[in-house]
Amino acid sequence: MPKITILPHAVLCPEGTVIENAPVGESILDVLLDHDIDVEHACEKSCACTTCHVIVRKGFDSLEEPSEIEEDLLDQAWGLEADSRLSCQAIVADEDLVVEIPKYTINHAREHH
Repeated sequence: MPKITILPHAVLCPEGTVIENAPVGESILDVLLDHDIDVEHACEKSCACTTCHVIVRKGFDSLEEPSEIEEDLLDQAWGLEADSRLSCQAIVADEDLVVEIPKYTINHAREHH
């Protein structure tokens, strides 16, 4: 099983962390939430917003291609980069990942789940 390294985020994961044995077939978002990294997901994982936007610094090519809907939404994300994905849509494969959670989202107020 792959590991997911989360780079430090001032609010959500100040020290960064490594998730060993991430389950293949789960979304990055679900893995992070299962490990108490409270990434925002205002649309409840329905691929209708960009609040779960992450940047996959390593292992990006192991992920399935994003759908057209995801690509269209990503165009609206704060801090978009070539390796950006919506974490609710990016499914963990067999390769280790390094993930950065952007500092901001486009939401004016943070949702509490």
